[in-house]
Amino acid sequence: MGLNRVRRGIAGAALLAASSAALVLAAAPVTVPDWLAPKIAALPKAKRDFLMSDGTGSFAARKELLFRRFETKTPAEIEAYIDGMMAVVEDRKFRAGRDAPNIPLDTTDEGFNAWRTLRPSSLDTPRTAGPINLNRYMTAGPKQGIPTFFNLPVALTPADLKAGKVDAAIMGIGLDMGSGYRGAAYGPRAVRVGEVYKGQFPVTPENMHVMVSPFVELNVVDYADVAVDPMSTERSLEHIRQQVAAVARTGAIPIIVGGDHSLMYPDAAAMADVYGKGKVGVVHFDAHFDAQQGGEHLMSHGQPVYRLFKEGHIAGKNFIQVGLRGYWPDAKSFQWMREQGFRYHPMAEVEKTDWKTVMDRAVREARDGPEKIFISFDVDVLDPAFMPGTGTPEPGGLTMREALPIVRRLCAETNVVGFELVETNPLVDPGYTSALNANRIIRECLTGLAMRKRGLTGEHYISPLTTDHGLPPYPVRKPTT
Repeated sequence: MGLNRVRRGIAGAALLAASSAALVLAAAPVTVPDWLAPKIAALPKAKRDFLMSDGTGSFAARKELLFRRFETKTPAEIEAYIDGMMAVVEDRKFRAGRDAPNIPLDTTDEGFNAWRTLRPSSLDTPRTAGPINLNRYMTAGPKQGIPTFFNLPVALTPADLKAGKVDAAIMGIGLDMGSGYRGAAYGPRAVRVGEVYKGQFPVTPENMHVMVSPFVELNVVDYADVAVDPMSTERSLEHIRQQVAAVARTGAIPIIVGGDHSLMYPDAAAMADVYGKGKVGVVHFDAHFDAQQGGEHLMSHGQPVYRLFKEGHIAGKNFIQVGLRGYWPDAKSFQWMREQGFRYHPMAEVEKTDWKTVMDRAVREARDGPEKIFISFDVDVLDPAFMPGTGTPEPGGLTMREALPIVRRLCAETNVVGFELVETNPLVDPGYTSALNANRIIRECLTGLAMRKRGLTGEHYISPLTTDHGLPPYPVRKPTT
């Protein structure tokens, strides 16, 4: 979430009342204090109307706070203050003749689409379609070889995915221009190399909690990176959407490693392109709700949810959010989410109940809806202690011990058709923690998918081998006197 988005959210906040049953969010009539009435009696109607309107929300969250500034001002000074506010409001608007909406691109440039031009197979050494193993040796250690996600084979085309009967394709998308804090573009690279103990061939370690190895049960590949226009989020999104949809159409599950959260729009829209609008549910892990409305840019890492709804890709009843906290969304935004039918689980709910209760609710809700689920995992849902390398950290988030089981359960207990992990920013991580934990979230997703393929879809399955040592309990010794 960018700083401009935070400021807009805070400035627009107007929590008027609350009850144990529901938030009361209807705008209350403005009451002018007795001491202020004579000071503004001579104001022109346009200025008085502005003073009483919602247009002052970016200057003071509540009218009483604004009025308090007028206590020591004369009528002339109050009118000048109102003039200043009105001038700011007008100056912020687009004005034809003064403002160009953007600097035109040079469409005559011969390299206009160079960034997204695919390499023709005829330029390469002829090969049979299928995944390519880049390792020279049987065992790929962590200190040698060409880095790939989990040291997996590489696939470059949909034909490779089909020929290899690939179950899941992990793809990097280094987009970070939709974020106020750059560096997430290096997230895919950091995750590729950010764990010492990778899935090394032929070693295929099992997940100790469930005794399932995703690399035994699933055919997984590194699908390389999707190109982005390094100067434009808007130009990048359609190409990303096409590439993600192309993976899904082969039957493989696209697992996207970003990149900032602008990616949620093309990634989830691609799922709707393949499976139908309104036919895919979304489970969204995030500290922020990312449904900002308005603003001069129509697409950023703070707007993908709203754009998905605006274009009808996702139905509100099929949208579940987990981990919201901090100072945004505000009360009006929560009301908007209620109107859309969102099901949300902020950290306040965890504080009120407990994590197991919230996790169980969220997983049940994911099963109570469409047959197909897309998971969007913004790493800032994690507490900064576990994810310092992210652009918009927010204290009080999930621990890794809370995040791993819900990701594993969703991938095992629901029909996940796509997964994204976004906002890993190694440039602001003082160590290796962020890449390590991002890597483990993806591994947990793959483990859940492997469990589902094995038929281990019962509620919160954990292997009895790892939870019970099989020996009778030791007798309790009576204290000696």
